Amino acid sequence: MLPFGEAQGLMTLEILTPEKKIFSGEVYGVQLPGISGSFEVLEKHAPLVSALKAGKLKILKDKTSTTHYNIQSGFVEVINNKTTVLVEGAAEE
Repeated sequence: MLPFGEAQGLMTLEILTPEKKIFSGEVYGVQLPGISGSFEVLEKHAPLVSALKAGKLKILKDKTSTTHYNIQSGFVEVINNKTTVLVEGAAEE
C-alpha cells in the first residue's frame, strides 16, 4: 500500500515565517515567485533550493482548488516530496 501522498499524487507543503507557521498540509502543487521568474513544484520534484522574491504564491490544493498568499522574499527547499517555503512574511489573499 502506498503512503497517502504517493497514492493521491500529493506532496507536503510548509510555509514558515520567523514568527509562525503559515501553512502545513498535503497539496497537489505550489507556484512560487522565483528571482528569475515564477515556477511550479509538483509531487516528486527533483531536490531544489531557490531564492524567492516578494510576490504571489499559489497553493494548488487539488486540480481545481487554490489558495493565494502575498509573500515577502525568502527561500524554498524541495527534498523527499516535501516543499518548505521560508519567507520574511506572508498574508493570505
